This record gives sequence, structure tokens and C-alpha cells, in this order.
Amino acid sequence: MSQPWTCILFDLDGTISDSAPGITASLGYMFEKLGREVPDPEELLAYVGPPILESFRVRAGMDEVESAQALAIYRQHYLEHNVHGSPIFDGIPGILKAIHRAGIPLGLATSKPEFPASVILDNANLTQYFRVLAGSSIDEIRSAKKDVVEDAMRRFTMIGVDTSRAVMVGDRLHDVEGAAAHGIPAIFVEWGYGAEEEQEGAIGVAKSPQDLHDLLLP
Repeated sequence: MSQPWTCILFDLDGTISDSAPGITASLGYMFEKLGREVPDPEELLAYVGPPILESFRVRAGMDEVESAQALAIYRQHYLEHNVHGSPIFDGIPGILKAIHRAGIPLGLATSKPEFPASVILDNANLTQYFRVLAGSSIDEIRSAKKDVVEDAMRRFTMIGVDTSRAVMVGDRLHDVEGAAAHGIPAIFVEWGYGAEEEQEGAIGVAKSPQDLHDLLLP
């Protein structure tokens, strides 16, 4: 039986890696450094996944200048202290390996810049399974998920991958909507950081890695 998907895109934070502890720790440091009150843990968790500059503006009410300052403080702390400590969710390496063995091209589509994203994958020995890695620009100006998905699809096309039946796997509404902007269906994973209502629009919901395996490789 032929596989239903010709290529698969994966989000990173909350889908492949449990990166929230490191991200929220660096966010807390950034707020303290700026002399702002540190949000409670639940509020900090809401920053994980969406484009971070957007969150600085929308959630923290920062202007363009303060957002840029916040990003510089956050990024330096994250790269120095937390990027190497992002554990991978149980069961995910096996799924990525199975997809790779099935011959379905894999791509990463993350709102995280490509360098820290590649560090997380390299540390877990997972880079080998991906044909393309697409992330935000270094200044995070290009970080909307729809733009990252577009870049990943463009890279797939450049290396001759059939993109006619693509699917996105993620844990936030941004993943579902970013894929839908290009006519790509999404599968929502429940072990990430998204609320239940963020599943709306997804064609399937995976409660466990085994569920995801069955949805991707029936």
C-alpha cells in the first residue's frame, strides 16, 4: 500500500523536544534583567511555540525597541545555558526513524532560529532523518509559522521532493493555521504545550507517539 503522505513537516518545541523548561528559564532571566515582573509559570509557558517577538509585543506589551533588547538578552542566555538541555519526548526518535526508513522526506518547520534548532536535533542524533531544516530568520523578523512552512516547502521543491500530499505535525494553533495557509493539513499532538481548543482545524489528534505513528504510517 502506498503511503498517504509524500512529505512530512514537524514542529520542534513541544512536538519533538520538551524545551519549555529551558525556554521559560531564559525568559524569566530576561524579564528580571529588564526590571520587569516575571510572569507566573503558566503565562511563561504560553510563550513556548509562537513566534517570540510576537509574544513580546502581544503578551508583554513591548514596543519594537524593547522587543529587540529582550530578544538579545533571552537569546544569549538560552544559547549559553539551556539549548543543550532540551530532552526529546519518549517515542519520537523511533517515529522519525520509521518515517525515514519508509522513504518519506522529513522537514523541520519551527519558529525557533535554525541554529539552536539544529543544536537540539544534533544533540539527540536526529538531524540524520531530516531532508530540510526551516526556522525563523536570525533576527526573528521572519518567524510566522506560515512563512516558515513556505520556506520548508520551497526547500523540499528545490531538492525534487513531491509536495503534493504534505502534512504538518505540531502542538500549537500556530502550526495548524500556518500549514492551512498553504493548503496543508495538520496533525495535533497532545503532549505539547497547546491547549485543547488549539486542536481546532487539525485533521487528526495524537494522544501518544503510537497514535502519531499510526496517523503517519498506517
